[in-house]
Amino acid sequence: MSHVALVNLWFFLIAFFWLGYFLLEGFDFGVGMLLPWVGRDDVERRVLINSIGPHWDGNEVWLVVAGGATFAAFPGWYATLFSGFYLALFVILVALILRAVAFEFRGKQDQARWRRWWDRALFGGSVVPSFLWGVAFADMLHGVPIDATGNFTGSPLDLLQPYALLGGLTFLLLFGLHGAVFLSLKTTGELADRSRTAGERIWLGALVASFAFLAWSYERAVTANDTGLVPSPVPLASLGAVLATGWLLRERRLGWSFVATATAIVLLVTTIFLNLYPRVMVSSLSPAYDLTIFNTSSSAYTLGVMSIIAAVFAPLVLLYQGWTYWVFRRRIGREDLAEGY
Repeated sequence: MSHVALVNLWFFLIAFFWLGYFLLEGFDFGVGMLLPWVGRDDVERRVLINSIGPHWDGNEVWLVVAGGATFAAFPGWYATLFSGFYLALFVILVALILRAVAFEFRGKQDQARWRRWWDRALFGGSVVPSFLWGVAFADMLHGVPIDATGNFTGSPLDLLQPYALLGGLTFLLLFGLHGAVFLSLKTTGELADRSRTAGERIWLGALVASFAFLAWSYERAVTANDTGLVPSPVPLASLGAVLATGWLLRERRLGWSFVATATAIVLLVTTIFLNLYPRVMVSSLSPAYDLTIFNTSSSAYTLGVMSIIAAVFAPLVLLYQGWTYWVFRRRIGREDLAEGY
């Protein structure tokens, strides 16, 4: 396989890894966001946590793979991204660490105050990454100060531009909606009803934010005369999926609601990557300074070895993760928790 073909392959593979991460970790984040609102007491909040207990750490593997693949396949992209977005990525990392510790430590002491503090860590560890991932991906598309040598020349405040903040809000609301639909499928009784109601309340905000973000993305592409792969059915289908979610929730078609929110997230992130291609980061200083899949990639040999490894292990990982979701597919409720859990 030629170097050009390998470079294209790995751009779309990395996009696939990010899609998997946002699709699966999205409802994990959503559950964490809804913890204070859907869970009325300590037992109910434990049920919500248990609903994602078997999955959350496996879902984060997609993030590790996406980051590792970027480092190996596109070291120039990785270097600029992780240096320019250092503070934002550091905050995300701290939030994810606190969230992981909260899962493990919340039940270590039978004290209400102890559990409340870890519940706050779960909430913050879900809201902060959701918002900042949206900011980061919107910034990569909108453009940040990158000079002719590929170095980020701005400050952290340059990342907080209006388009990026809208991207963060869109990710936040879509993940909240995704989590609410997941909980309506995964829990029983009042918890399931309350989760569905929460989804109906989040839905309108998610719809408005998605429309604004996709419309702004389209306007930017037209103004800048971008020649990427952006087929208009992709963002329109994403918006249509969000729109359909509201009707499906009202009709109590919960399985299809989950399919709709998953589709909306996948197609929204796909829109970002298609707008980027063949770039990986846009320079706000000059189009000549844009980072592309060609000026940031590794050698053909490196990409070829990576392709062989991915072909062997990726199907195994997908099969194993699919198996875990099948094993832990049953709904859970208050009755499933032993007294004094």
